[in-house]
Amino acid sequence: MKKMTGLGIPIAMQDLLVGISFLIILAIVNSMGVTASAGVGVAEKVCSFIMLISSAFMQSMSAFVAQNYGAGRMDRAKKALHYGVALSFAIGVVMFYISFYHGIVLAGIFSSDPAVVTAGADYLKAYAIDCLLTAIFFCYVGFYNGIGLTKFVMVQGIVGAFFVRVPVSFIMSRQAGASLFRIGLATPMSSAVQTILCLLCMVYIRKKEK
Repeated sequence: MKKMTGLGIPIAMQDLLVGISFLIILAIVNSMGVTASAGVGVAEKVCSFIMLISSAFMQSMSAFVAQNYGAGRMDRAKKALHYGVALSFAIGVVMFYISFYHGIVLAGIFSSDPAVVTAGADYLKAYAIDCLLTAIFFCYVGFYNGIGLTKFVMVQGIVGAFFVRVPVSFIMSRQAGASLFRIGLATPMSSAVQTILCLLCMVYIRKKEK
């Protein structure tokens, strides 16, 4: 029970704090007016569907890796990570194309207001970039959860949320000619930092194994 709590609490904390960071970003966008706020709301609905793919890879990766790690087959766990990243990234490229070049169509599913749809599509272009990055680092997060490094997962999530995503969103919103695309860039920037942290952690694991 103690071990389960120790592994579960960091994951729960990360999800909670990341959720709070997105609420802060929404508050930042609200200061830009009703249209911008509605546009982000529409874009977030689209993103919730898009990110289901990366989330599915993360969860399945976590379960598969945990089974093999527990059986002492770290080689199979790493192989699953490599295949998972390759397949997830391939799907991420498709999601990038759809979100970046057809954001108007996607946003139009949830709103009939042209101004809101345009704002939502502008925000989606930034999220399109994130599709490529989350395809990679979500698989790594699933891997680290599977081998029990949930504290690291929590730390990298907090770093990405409160040291990159929130401050970059705030800074972008205060720039002249601020746009939802620029504010939205905070998310892929955060994912880029988290991806780097995940790769560095893997380098540390390999050195430790040697």
